[in-house]
Amino acid sequence: MPKRVGSLFDQVWDYENLEIAHKFASRGKRDRSEVKWVEANKGDALLTLQYLLKNNLYKTSKYRIFNITERGKPREIYVLPYYPDRIVHHAVIQVLLDIWIPWFIRDTYGSIPGRGIHDAVKRITKNLKYDPENTKYCLKLDIKKFYPSVDHYRLKQHLQRKLKDPQLLTLLFEVIDSAPGIPIGNYLSQYFGNVILTPFDHWIKEVLNIKYYYRYVDDMIILGANKSSLHQIKESIRIKLKEEKLELKHNWSIFPVDKSGINFLGFIIFRNRKYLRRSIRLRARKFSLKYFKHKIRLKKCRRSMASWYGWARITSNSKFLRSSIWPIMKKKIGHGPVLV
Repeated sequence: MPKRVGSLFDQVWDYENLEIAHKFASRGKRDRSEVKWVEANKGDALLTLQYLLKNNLYKTSKYRIFNITERGKPREIYVLPYYPDRIVHHAVIQVLLDIWIPWFIRDTYGSIPGRGIHDAVKRITKNLKYDPENTKYCLKLDIKKFYPSVDHYRLKQHLQRKLKDPQLLTLLFEVIDSAPGIPIGNYLSQYFGNVILTPFDHWIKEVLNIKYYYRYVDDMIILGANKSSLHQIKESIRIKLKEEKLELKHNWSIFPVDKSGINFLGFIIFRNRKYLRRSIRLRARKFSLKYFKHKIRLKKCRRSMASWYGWARITSNSKFLRSSIWPIMKKKIGHGPVLV
């Protein structure tokens, strides 16, 4: 049983912590009216928020809900106002991150400083290169409707394994109960997803003794020496997830790494090279077309292009993509959309 931590709530509503939370929550959103309002009235706004938190008066605001389709999958997105909710979520994470990170296993990725997509791909590539004997096959799987399926009671249990501050737990439970599952779009949901799966991660590493296991939110890959052992692992995982009231998606697969590579996090990963997934390159092209048709501003275009350039510069099949994105990032705009 991990050590439980208390006396944290005062740190959440500390004025300096709220200032830092506002700073981080407003990144990339400075031109929004609600962010400008907080900035113009920062003293009063943060003092009011501090009063609400300190006196247990804060309640989650009403969500704005809309539907999107991402890679052919319909998703229901929940959006909270910037003030007070997004600031509160950041204030909580400012306090809890140092407590949660040591609890997370090393190969948990996403929403963790320094552990993004590039770190995951780098570690996978390294292990493929240096241990080819035990990484011949890959088991790829994910969880069916992960965010909407998270059970509130189980999530609260896992939070109580690490936290014993009753006021902070009351705040977290109020956020959890504000929507079904854990809503996509909530800043705290990213971390709640890791909290609900961290005991599962430790079971994978410490009970099943799996060396090459990587998880990004609910997408997982496991590398092994043969197919039969990976089939056994898959069945054990299916049963274990049921304990968390989660269901393994039926599109799991086991395949030889050297034949097809590992399609993971937007890359096709081989032992000595990696490619950017074609759908990612096509998305970059479509996005650049919007700019050249004057449908989006340069600032927004450059922000997205910087992300795609970071992906393209480490892959073997993105020469044209890199050469087309670079002028946009440097404001030396060309005469056409990104090539792929």
